[in-house]
Amino acid sequence: MRVQTRHTPGFGVARVLLDPGEAVQAAPETLLASRFGVTETAAGRGGVRAGKSTTAVYTAPSDGGWIDFAPLRPGDVYPLELRGGTGWSVHRDAVLVRPSSVRHDTGWVPLQQLFGADTGFLEHYSGTGPLVLAAPGPVDAFELGQGELVTVRPDYLLAYPDTVQCRLRALDPGGPQSLRTGEGLAVDFAGPGTVLVHARNRRLSGS
Repeated sequence: MRVQTRHTPGFGVARVLLDPGEAVQAAPETLLASRFGVTETAAGRGGVRAGKSTTAVYTAPSDGGWIDFAPLRPGDVYPLELRGGTGWSVHRDAVLVRPSSVRHDTGWVPLQQLFGADTGFLEHYSGTGPLVLAAPGPVDAFELGQGELVTVRPDYLLAYPDTVQCRLRALDPGGPQSLRTGEGLAVDFAGPGTVLVHARNRRLSGS
């Protein structure tokens, strides 16, 4: 699977180029167009959300094909290349397209430890291939050296690798907080590794 992007960062579209018989998962509402012959089957609930709870599996015909996916709201699209050795924690509403070679690791222990449950605002993915993310604004990156620290608000957080250490804390212990949305919380990161963010507030942009 290869990914080409266009109209970024304001109204991003991801073109997924598939080998013969190769498949990807995405929300049906995000499919813009495809080469004739690409088939669609239901994938049930869970997995790729993209703002919805249902997903579909799209499979290329015997001679390959392409599919264009567009997020439900304006913003950027970002192919995050997973290389097999390191997994990534990703905002639960950010995944636009997931190839079959990338696993959604439900119940991943470090996230359960971070949130005290498995229903926080992050999900974990591992495997190989481009995991296509949708962001409400241009994607930016903090490249952290060994022991370098940065604090990010959850409304702007997109993804980070397993190499990065993180902790969750309340901005105001007496104020409102939500593990599912990140309201009232901050995430502290320590390098080495890359922390991906987007330059628009997720809640204010309607994502």
